[in-house]
Amino acid sequence: MSRIVCWFSCGAASAVATKLAIAKYGKENLIIARCVVQEEHFDNDRFADDCQKWFDHPITNMANEKYLGSIFEVFRKRQYIAGVSGAPCTLLLKKEVREKFQLPTDKHVFGYCAEEQDRWDSFLDANNIDAVSPLIDAGLEHKDCLAMVQNAGIELPTMYKLGYKHNNCIGCCKAQGGGYWNKIRKDFPYQFDRMAKVSRSMGVTLIREEGVRIFLDELTEGYGNYQEEPEIQCGIFCELAEREYK
Repeated sequence: MSRIVCWFSCGAASAVATKLAIAKYGKENLIIARCVVQEEHFDNDRFADDCQKWFDHPITNMANEKYLGSIFEVFRKRQYIAGVSGAPCTLLLKKEVREKFQLPTDKHVFGYCAEEQDRWDSFLDANNIDAVSPLIDAGLEHKDCLAMVQNAGIELPTMYKLGYKHNNCIGCCKAQGGGYWNKIRKDFPYQFDRMAKVSRSMGVTLIREEGVRIFLDELTEGYGNYQEEPEIQCGIFCELAEREYK
């Protein structure tokens, strides 16, 4: 039988997508795969452990050892952080790991939410694989997934509780908003300074202020606006989906 590979990213969406996939396909030939990145919040390991108990199925951890699973090793070796060609850390630490692990006969499960239909369509166009998105099929949005994880008695990852809209690396190089980076500067000064120094040394202006590209260390404190709390609601789609996996 073909393998069912659920790509778990320590986000609420991928957790619910995995739970739904287990309910639909069962656990035989099902693999829960996680690409570990050093710069994620350390609480992600706790969240993964809690989810593993919820899934009642092991999570397979993997990393790109060539880059020590670190975005800064990618930046150093590639001498590129982010730009018109995208961010190499995503390609090398996640996509390359996935492509090395996957088999031609795999069915892949991803946690794209209902509001991400356009991104999902683009992903399918760019990747010639058998892939499904249970959240889109169930009409579940990201806020629904946050609520469903909480309903399962699982504490949300720290980044969500701090008001971040995603659970990416602490200081995601793809982010260009001044409000986001000022929040990182306040919550994680070490990570902010590290990214500021590395991007400055490589001559990379990661963000914009008043329409002008600037270095992180030039960012005006207080500039920008980042939503402080994630919106957590639970509607009818949550209830229907929860019935399915219960």
